[in-house]
Amino acid sequence: MKQGDVTKRATVRDVAAATGVSIATVSRVLNQQGSVAPETRRLVEQAVQELGLRAPAPRGGTAKPVDGAVYVRCPYLLTDYFGLIVSSIAETLNRHGRQVILNAGEAAAHDQVLSRLPAQREIGGAILILPPEPAEELVRLSARRFPFVVVDPRTTLPRDIASVSAAHHSGARQVTAHLTSLGHTRIGVIAGPREWLAADARLSGHAAALADVGILPDPALVRHVEPTSQHGYRAAVELLDQRPTALVAFNDKTAIGALQAAADRGLDIPGDLSIAGFDDIDLSRATTPQLTTVRQPLEEMGRMAVSLLIRLLERQQLEALHIELATELITRASTGPAN
Repeated sequence: MKQGDVTKRATVRDVAAATGVSIATVSRVLNQQGSVAPETRRLVEQAVQELGLRAPAPRGGTAKPVDGAVYVRCPYLLTDYFGLIVSSIAETLNRHGRQVILNAGEAAAHDQVLSRLPAQREIGGAILILPPEPAEELVRLSARRFPFVVVDPRTTLPRDIASVSAAHHSGARQVTAHLTSLGHTRIGVIAGPREWLAADARLSGHAAALADVGILPDPALVRHVEPTSQHGYRAAVELLDQRPTALVAFNDKTAIGALQAAADRGLDIPGDLSIAGFDDIDLSRATTPQLTTVRQPLEEMGRMAVSLLIRLLERQQLEALHIELATELITRASTGPAN
């Protein structure tokens, strides 16, 4: 097999197969853990180099910090949600004296860049925001010893990949508990895409809040959509036929679509229908009535991602790799007592 071919798809399993040792042993070598015979360690490290993976940091003493720019990948429009995270990351990296290489915009979603990052000497590490790549590709990048942090992961990550996200479950539980405290028992849910980790966590938070008051979730009251106002509008049109007294939306944009659908039906908000969102972006304060929502600490997520990455670049040991930052319920005029 040619080395150029192997580099793109080599995994811990490939190293194990090439050396005849177990996957667990390869993992211990890559993570600089003990309990590996010196001869076996040398064999694995040689295979890692031959397969094109980044060699493990040297054992003993303090490893040299990784220099180079930080690659920030956000393959989405830099709106008030993603823009706040990216701006926070850039400002924090600047304070650390780190140059930023930004890969952003919807067209960037089709760039196959992750496999090329470890070979670019000018790049020391990366921050990946809601990466569209499958988890397997992130695992391969991690196996090549390339330092990176994921902000708001789309799918469940292995324990050894650093990530920062908001507390989606507790935030959704808070907003649904707010609605049940107002007497709402028939609550429609405009959920996010089925394959998104955040959508699953928020649905479970919603279900937990219903269970707290003895209500079983009704699948007929749930719609999974892309997180845009247009999709929110269409989902709300369908859900309103089920006669809910409240709607909770995956984000503020889908909630704004729901507000428009309710207005087109001549419904009073919150007299006839309560609506709540998630994120607390600027648009949530520009609606009539203003939107009840859950505030995500977007700027703090960016700062925390930089903090984790800097520690990885300096070869410091991280005690917590998966960090969830607290959310806050913001109560405004779009929610009120059930009729």
